[in-house]
Amino acid sequence: MNSRLGIIGSGSWATALVKILTDNRKSVNWWIRNEEALDFIKEKRHNQQYLSSVYFNTSLLQLSNDIKEVVANSDILLIAVPSAYVEDVLKPLSKESFKGKKIISAIKGILPGKDILLNEFLQDKYGVSLQDYFAVLGPCHAEEVAASKLSYLTFSGLDEVVTAEIASHFKTDYINTVVNHDILGVQYAAVLKNIYALGAGIAHGLGYGDNFLSVYIANSADEMAAFLRKAGIKHIVVGEHDDEDPDKHRQSPNYAASVYLGDLLVTCYSSFSRNRSFGNMIGKGYSVKAAQLEMNMVAEGYYAARCIFNINKAVRATIPIAETIYKIVWEQLMPLQGFKRIEEVMV
Repeated sequence: MNSRLGIIGSGSWATALVKILTDNRKSVNWWIRNEEALDFIKEKRHNQQYLSSVYFNTSLLQLSNDIKEVVANSDILLIAVPSAYVEDVLKPLSKESFKGKKIISAIKGILPGKDILLNEFLQDKYGVSLQDYFAVLGPCHAEEVAASKLSYLTFSGLDEVVTAEIASHFKTDYINTVVNHDILGVQYAAVLKNIYALGAGIAHGLGYGDNFLSVYIANSADEMAAFLRKAGIKHIVVGEHDDEDPDKHRQSPNYAASVYLGDLLVTCYSSFSRNRSFGNMIGKGYSVKAAQLEMNMVAEGYYAARCIFNINKAVRATIPIAETIYKIVWEQLMPLQGFKRIEEVMV
């Protein structure tokens, strides 16, 4: 599959994806909005603001701040900007721009204000079919990719053959790829784990220890599975497997183990997790605004908390942990009071 690859975004996750592709000797059309940042990468061969330790072979990069140009020159397009900025970033594009393209979501979020996944937005606004839409998830932190530490990427799409072909571009000696067709489930799981990670940070900021956190994460995993089940998602229970794979003669994979539970664990525990860091500041008494200014990065869990709260009015799952996190960051519920409520619902 000799495809032209394009990436929209220049944050830490976008930069990590560019590193993976160029380490694999793939050429990349890279859209960077800020011309100064673009010129810096051209001259200095690394991104000054994000993952600055990563140096690129710039002969493999076609850098541009013209999103129309990048999209036109790419067959496979990764969208790696914060969910809150997606609509504005894609505004210059028309339906024709996406014709014949494979779109990969790397945003791990829901579009705030619309409360819809990226695939729904692209279908409504640009006519992108779900058949041509894919998602890339973890468990994977950009900072460990920067250090070439063994990491895992999960690629989801309706057609597993095409999904596997796309995933092959990202397979390196430090990236293992997993493929499944659970395109909606993995996206919702990525959104929910960011909310729970934000809560894990709040708990840490409040002074809770590892014993509490282990029970909190276990109950969050259970709550996530309940939401996904109510939303019609399958393959959500760790330990359940289909029949043995006839080719490999081993039990079939259970994607809940890595893309659901694994991603939840690393986002809740890792010092690299921006959602955990954001929550930690809230637990220590920072206001939401002060925490945002301090981080200078977007914590997807903040927006996701309100989106899931709104979506759940239709899904009607029992999600007291996620709802309490929403009330802390959006309705000014005192963090300690909120976690006393969470203590009461955990088992």
